[in-house]
Amino acid sequence: MKLQKERPITREGTMLFRREVLEGIAGGRIDRVFRVWAEPRVRAGSTQRTWAGIIVIDSVTAVTPEEITEEDALRSGFKSRAALLTALSKSTKEGGYHRVMLHLGGPDPRSELAGNADLTDQELADLKAALDAVDTRSRRGPWTREVLRLIEEHPGLRALDLAERMDRDKLPFKADVRRLKALGLTESLETGYRLSPRGEALMAYLRSLTE
Repeated sequence: MKLQKERPITREGTMLFRREVLEGIAGGRIDRVFRVWAEPRVRAGSTQRTWAGIIVIDSVTAVTPEEITEEDALRSGFKSRAALLTALSKSTKEGGYHRVMLHLGGPDPRSELAGNADLTDQELADLKAALDAVDTRSRRGPWTREVLRLIEEHPGLRALDLAERMDRDKLPFKADVRRLKALGLTESLETGYRLSPRGEALMAYLRSLTE
């Protein structure tokens, strides 16, 4: 749903977060968000990966407009209760209002993994073996090195444009990039991707093997 003017959003799991909201959660200024849902899309105790870290859902409560307070507005990133209610009323989705209490549970382990470029020769060999295994299982043949090279050469390029350069559809391409991200080799940008420090170290290692 739209809570304020349209701005870049980050999609992780089953909720949408604007960048400034994630920054507020990370900084402790925001501990709740409001959504218009027919049925809750998240549940208490669930977690969600974002670039800011792991978001933990503490509770999900259906509320009426009368139950929304000034504190709710301030703690969800709005200047006033009136501004929050106005934003909620503009939602095109059907359903009732829900208050989602949440907090930052900690950094995304994948981010810590991606930031580690101090790899031993054995760790680099193990990463190469992991890519080899992915390629071996692929029905369309090897692809991991090609995607890594493409991202290395075009950091920040849209996923659609990257996929077109490989003559592939966007969604399957993005699924492949997520597999590389799970290995700590890529990082998501507001638009597109880049190699992580770990990914850069691996690519340098792979090039050294062919020199």
